[in-house]
Amino acid sequence: MTELHSRPGQKCFDRRRRRFSAAALGTVALQSFSGCASPGAATAAAQPWEARLQGPTLALLGEVHDNAEHHRRRGAILRRAFEAGWRPAVVMEQFDTDRQADIERSRSERPLDAAYLIANAGAVRGWSWADLEPMIACVLQFDLPLLAGNLPRTMSARLARESYDAVLGAERVRELGLNAPPDPAWQAAQEHAIDLGHCGALPRGALAGMARAQFARDAVMAQLLRKHAARGAVLLAGTGHVRRDIGVPRWLATVSAQDLLAVGFVEAGDEPPAPGQFDAVVIAAPAPRDDPCAAFRARRVRAGA
Repeated sequence: MTELHSRPGQKCFDRRRRRFSAAALGTVALQSFSGCASPGAATAAAQPWEARLQGPTLALLGEVHDNAEHHRRRGAILRRAFEAGWRPAVVMEQFDTDRQADIERSRSERPLDAAYLIANAGAVRGWSWADLEPMIACVLQFDLPLLAGNLPRTMSARLARESYDAVLGAERVRELGLNAPPDPAWQAAQEHAIDLGHCGALPRGALAGMARAQFARDAVMAQLLRKHAARGAVLLAGTGHVRRDIGVPRWLATVSAQDLLAVGFVEAGDEPPAPGQFDAVVIAAPAPRDDPCAAFRARRVRAGA
């Protein structure tokens, strides 16, 4: 079984993908931005959708995890909203839920030290912490609730093999709404996204289990957002998690349309998002990286596939 190391937003390079421009989606190409902790940084003009970053809005802001420009752009956007008076809770995929006590202890010991918080609550995972640190520093500066949003990796791995009840317990399954399974179209779309994210290299029989783990992760993030709906909340997660058709928004069906904002942060050269996947799109140049499908191809060769 392939472990759940691949994240939404990681991609295979498909030479057949159509290229698209910022103008095609009514956004602006990104300049060079500093993070949220750098108030004097040059920024692009605010986009109309940013006016919704206030009050009880639940704002789901995606990312391609290794794209530093996404992190800088998102930080500049949120700094503007915080400086204008918005005080949402911030839910981060990059912290596991079992590290919440570590987050709180780190904040108590060193209230404004983002690096200390990362070292104590999250550095064991392979996230781009150097890109995330300015955003975390901004959250600390404005004294906002910071919530760990991801299921621990060991739990996600178990969910790929076992039932919700076996891993989470029946009561927790009901709390998260996982006792009502996704409809067939939703299930198929999630499996398709996972298959693409793993370069088509996964055994077909593994997709349903990995989708089950993904549904659970999205449901957990959605529950945290709902708990802080009165003050507003931000989700910082991979762009796949913020898709309206398959991601966290599907678990927020009771939230009014005007209070839910899903913004996809994508890369130029990606397949354009389908209509309705996001409320807005932010485009950056692709991050420099090796072909992420190469490792999958090599693994298949070694296995004799």
